Amino acid sequence: MTAQLNPCGDVAVLVPAAGAGVRLGPGAPKALRPLAGESLLVHAVRRIAAAPSVRVIVVAAPPAETGAVRQLLAGVADVTVVPGGAHRQESVAAALRAVPAGPEIILVHDAARALAPTLLFESVGAAVRAGTDAVIPVLPVVDTIKEVSADEMVLGTVDRGTLRAVQTPQGFRRSVLAAAHAAAAGPLTDDAGLVEKHGVRVKCVPGSAYAMKITQPFDLALAEHLLATG
Repeated sequence: MTAQLNPCGDVAVLVPAAGAGVRLGPGAPKALRPLAGESLLVHAVRRIAAAPSVRVIVVAAPPAETGAVRQLLAGVADVTVVPGGAHRQESVAAALRAVPAGPEIILVHDAARALAPTLLFESVGAAVRAGTDAVIPVLPVVDTIKEVSADEMVLGTVDRGTLRAVQTPQGFRRSVLAAAHAAAAGPLTDDAGLVEKHGVRVKCVPGSAYAMKITQPFDLALAEHLLATG
C-alpha cells in the first residue's frame, strides 16, 4: 500500500542513495542491498513517509538505476527520484534542487540508516520549526577514544565527555542549506559540516540506536536481528 504524504506538511526529506557501498562487499549499490527481503532504501522511505510533517521525499539514486528506483518505490510512497552525483554532497544538491516551493524545513537522511525511527524525523523537524537553523541527532560516545600518530602510536586520550556520534536525519532551514551548498568549496561527509563552514551554529538533539549506519556485513546482520526481534 502506497503511503500518503501530508500535503500540508512543511518538511521535505532528501535521501542521498547513490553510493556504491564498497565496504559491504560486491553487489548492488548500497541503498539497493537487501535487508529482510526489501532494500535498505525501501525500509528508509517507508519510515520517512510515516512522519506526519513530511510533504515531499526526494531520492538521489545511482544514475544508472533511476528508473528502477522509481519503480521500486512506486508502491511505498509518492517519491521524486533524481540522478545522484559522484559524491554525497552532489547527490544532496541534486535532490535539493528538485524540492518544489512550499516546504521550508529540509531533512537530509542517509538510506544506509534504514531503521531510523519515524519519531526521529519528527523531533529533528520540530527543532528546526522551533527556530534553529541546523539540527543534528547525536548519541554519546561510549568507547575510549585515542589520538594516534601516522605510525599508530598513541598521542593521548581524548575526553569523550565532549564528543558525540552524529546521525541522520539532519535538519535545516531551507534557505540555510541552499546557501551552504551554493558556497561549498569541496565535498564534506555531512551537511552539518557544510553549514558549519558557512558560519551556522548547529544544535544537537537525542539520536536513536536504531539510526545506526549500515556500512559493513556485520551491520546488515545486526539490522536483520533488530527487525526480527522488533
